[in-house]
Amino acid sequence: MQAVAAGLSAAGVPYAIVGGNAINYWVATKNQYATVTTRDVDILARREDLDRICAVMADLKFDRADLRKLVMFVSPDEPDRRSGVHMLWANELVRPSYLAPSPDPDESIVTADGRRVVSLAAIVRMKLTSLRSKDRVHLELLLSVGLIGSQIRESLPPPLAERLAEIEQEMDEDDFA
Repeated sequence: MQAVAAGLSAAGVPYAIVGGNAINYWVATKNQYATVTTRDVDILARREDLDRICAVMADLKFDRADLRKLVMFVSPDEPDRRSGVHMLWANELVRPSYLAPSPDPDESIVTADGRRVVSLAAIVRMKLTSLRSKDRVHLELLLSVGLIGSQIRESLPPPLAERLAEIEQEMDEDDFA
């Protein structure tokens, strides 16, 4: 992740780290012991930057592997695709059924070590939009360490706010089970 982030930054490619690594960054700001392990790296970038991204990844010795609509890069040192770099395209629906498009890389912060990580509000929207099992776990982590406050809640479109309320209700019910 660090080599990819440094390479994209050096090439002037707008990007943001998303997925489990973004969740870990935000959770660690409140409780470093509450983070979860993730092997892959999810990168949000603009589709029009794909040629520059490919050049950076080639310089880093990553091989491109296209899976259906997913563009990913695999390291020859760790050829398992589950540990690859997965690309998500900014301002596009990841799947046609999604309620909201992915954010733009501009909706990110720069960490102390120079990496760009998607903003907390944006990763919450992304997780509420996809809402797979692991997304629910990530949202529960963010809630459990107190990261989803009123400002984020009030910024959510109604369908995503409803999903968040359902997750919170299930967490409350689990406390009494």
